[in-house]
Amino acid sequence: MKETLFDNISMVDLKSQYIRLKPKIDTAIADVIEQSNFIKGQALSSFEQDLANYLNVKHVIGVGNGTDALQIALMSLDLNQGDEVIVPAFTYVATAEVIGLLGLKPVMVDVDLNNFNISIHNLEKVITPKTRAIVPVHLYGQSAPMDDIIDFAKKYDLYVIEDNAQSIGGSYFSKTNQTFKTGTMGHIGCTSFFPSKNLGCFGDGGAVFTNNDSLADKMRMIANHGQSKKYIHDRIGVNSRLDSIQAAILRVKLNELDDFSLRRQKVAVIYDKELSSVEDIQIPHKEKYTNHVYHQYTMKVPELKRDRLKSYLIDFNIPSMVYYPIPLYKQKAFSSFYNGRGLINTEVLCNQVLSLPIHTEMESETQNFIISKVKDFFRNE
Repeated sequence: MKETLFDNISMVDLKSQYIRLKPKIDTAIADVIEQSNFIKGQALSSFEQDLANYLNVKHVIGVGNGTDALQIALMSLDLNQGDEVIVPAFTYVATAEVIGLLGLKPVMVDVDLNNFNISIHNLEKVITPKTRAIVPVHLYGQSAPMDDIIDFAKKYDLYVIEDNAQSIGGSYFSKTNQTFKTGTMGHIGCTSFFPSKNLGCFGDGGAVFTNNDSLADKMRMIANHGQSKKYIHDRIGVNSRLDSIQAAILRVKLNELDDFSLRRQKVAVIYDKELSSVEDIQIPHKEKYTNHVYHQYTMKVPELKRDRLKSYLIDFNIPSMVYYPIPLYKQKAFSSFYNGRGLINTEVLCNQVLSLPIHTEMESETQNFIISKVKDFFRNE
């Protein structure tokens, strides 16, 4: 490592964000401890209602984590063993993992080379009589093309479960001239409150949300051991709860979420301005039908240079990340679902994407240092 003035650069600066919000967060935590109602307390019901109001949905149910949210959503649909669920091949493992876990078949499709989200043009290629649902992922902070996806789902009578773990707070501008929060257009939306998410707690946490009363009732039961009321178990369920302390923290941070998005967007604007002129960098593409809340600032770099750039940045204590280096269908866990044919865009992206540090507490001096080193690398190539 080379000595620099910036030895503590992180992908996400959670400590500085906490220090800025410390009085409110500490008070919220202390209130829960004072009440000592740690599971299903007032803090949880208040947060669920606040998030429902923010998202403009009828029901929000806090659960243990984002993976549980996806699993509970799928369980509520009462699908049969072997039913097929369409997912993008370029995403985090949890999206497909829960499908396989429930005895369903994840059908992986290619994504758009520019916006990284599921490509509507590939959906018709994989539809079969066993297709029952589609899980679009709003990757890196930008919505998938939901108008097209919903039209496709209606055509084939499919459920739509939105994986909104990376885009909470984002907006979608529909062709009907309505504006929706991401995660609220399908039958069910799912999110994660993992600490590094745009709305993150201080441990694990997640939520499902829906406007469908019947699905909401099912998901509440499933998340609580399948109980309709205490000791009355109407269906097989799981134990997945968002605890009161995490809910209290999230309630404080929910009030800051729009500001969090603006802060991330300001960082992205500077990256865009400074890096767009670098010939070998493709800055993140932004679609007109959605805003971008930048869970990640992910650019594309030619395959032969991407890993060299990453190593070069490490020499200056600058972290960067590859989300995601291996297509899902090439993971050993999903080998039984792999037909031997690669997906062109997914494979290209796995070899080209690189995410730079971005967060709500980014200081201009730190960002300028990161930018200078990225530029230095390409000048010296």
